[in-house]
Amino acid sequence: MTLELPEISAIRRFSADDLRLELACALYARGRISAVAGADLAGTDLVSFQTALHEREIPRQYSAADLQDDLNTLGQLFPA
Repeated sequence: MTLELPEISAIRRFSADDLRLELACALYARGRISAVAGADLAGTDLVSFQTALHEREIPRQYSAADLQDDLNTLGQLFPA
C-alpha cells in the first residue's frame, strides 16, 4: 500500500519510519489494531512498540479475556 501525503512543512521533518510509528500508535490508541499489529505496522518488535506507547502515555488495552487467553496458552506450553 502506498500512502501519499500532502506537502506540509510540519510533516517534512518526519521520516517514513516515524510516521509509521505514529500511525500505529494512533490506531492502537483508538482500539483499531492490536499491539502485535501495531508493532508490525511500525516495523518494530513488540517491546519497542510498547515502549513507544508508554512514551506517548497510551495505556495498554488488556482485558480479562486477554489474560485468560494468555493463561491458557501458557498452560498449553508449560503443562503442570
